Amino acid sequence: MFDKVLIANRGEIAIRIMRACRELDVKSVAIYSDADKTSLYTNYADERYALGNPSPSKSYLNIDKIMDIAIESGAEAIHPGYGFLAENSELGKQCEKNGITLIGPSGKVIESMGDKITSKKLMKKAGVPVIGGTENGVTDIDEAVKIAESIGYPVIVKASAGGGGIGMRTVYEEDELIRAIESTQSVASTNFGDSTVFIEKYIEKPRHIEFQILADDHGNTIHIADRECSIQRRHQKLIEEAPSPIMTEELREKMGESAIKAAEYINYTSAGTVEFLYSEGEYYFLEMNTRIQVEHPITEIITNIDLVKEQLKIASGKELGYSQKDVKVNGHAVECRINAENPLADFAPNPGKITGYRSPGGPGVRLDSGVYMNYSIPTFYDSMISKLITWGSNRNEAISRMKRALSEYIILGVKTTIPFHKAIMRNNHFLSGDLHTHFVDDYRKGIDDDIREIMEEETERINRMRSTFMPGKKVAAISAAVGSYLNTAKNQQIKK
Repeated sequence: MFDKVLIANRGEIAIRIMRACRELDVKSVAIYSDADKTSLYTNYADERYALGNPSPSKSYLNIDKIMDIAIESGAEAIHPGYGFLAENSELGKQCEKNGITLIGPSGKVIESMGDKITSKKLMKKAGVPVIGGTENGVTDIDEAVKIAESIGYPVIVKASAGGGGIGMRTVYEEDELIRAIESTQSVASTNFGDSTVFIEKYIEKPRHIEFQILADDHGNTIHIADRECSIQRRHQKLIEEAPSPIMTEELREKMGESAIKAAEYINYTSAGTVEFLYSEGEYYFLEMNTRIQVEHPITEIITNIDLVKEQLKIASGKELGYSQKDVKVNGHAVECRINAENPLADFAPNPGKITGYRSPGGPGVRLDSGVYMNYSIPTFYDSMISKLITWGSNRNEAISRMKRALSEYIILGVKTTIPFHKAIMRNNHFLSGDLHTHFVDDYRKGIDDDIREIMEEETERINRMRSTFMPGKKVAAISAAVGSYLNTAKNQQIKK
């Protein structure tokens, strides 16, 4: 096992990796920008090094600076977490050049799976079901029109590089196609430095189901069950659960075999995720994430397998500690991503200072967080505050615990997605397991109405707590936050 690992990330995922390191008696090295000087993770690490300028390109995306720190600190390996450099093949190349182990797959594998056109071709050769569409990048508009006609509308235009749904456009008729291609090319060029786009058949209201993979350098590859990730906004996941409400043992075996086939075909090692779209009894390869996923805790909870520790062990040359028959699904887990966003203003980011904080607890509750009272959420990075995870012996119990945990969670000073999550947990379509990737858009009015009702209920609860729970200033702060949510809702109604 390594003696020292540098974590090339920040926030809650940095703390999560450091916890795994600590349990394995591995020293951890934190890096931090000027905006993260007071972040919790910097004090959790054994060592910390400054990056300076908070701009991502000059800090957490600056490979040269991070490599210099890794060498100076004597770190034997680098764990990239998720986001930033987690799927950057150049980091893998630089690690190899400097004799440092990248905790993840090889740079070659990252590169092949990072390009959606290449990955789709590879999966087709591997015998994994793929969605019909172009096999090469689209540059000629006339050709694009012909392809779309042959596939049949609606189609979806995607950037070949990058991920997270950035630049993705759905097209229902020919007149929209040219604008969609030009728009996606522009966004892709700006965000990924690659304007290549491709077209594929658009599947109406699919479920987003993914399989967790673990693979070592000794020829062992297994899947660690499935996750449902259909509750999204702008193609970004908001709520995940494991297992999927529709999953059967037969379907899990079939989709799991496809996920393993995909990983083995590209000689994958470490933890990874094969994502599928599922519709009307059929499933299709969507993409492969060559990193640890944000939603990995729900898989850990239902299988009792520490995925980050397994990553560290695999990278150090050890064989997998599990075989496929060892993987057992126990109960159900739900994860809510708590973001500093206003759900009544189209999830607009709302960074700022946390002026009051009370975290939930109790049976079956896990909270992965990197914030604290009086912490200021920076404007430079992702809006995630924490991940709230609950476990139950079945789906109903997991949801009930999530409702209870959300009711305990208090964050003052910034608007958060907590009211949104409360609204989803009482939504009848969600409770029945009727999920698809357009869930939030399709039921938006009802969800927003529930959020307003929830905020009014919060006002009553705050009044009850006034004399027994919080000092007057904090009560006033909560009341102001509630009023801000409700005023936003009224303004949105006026605009409509």
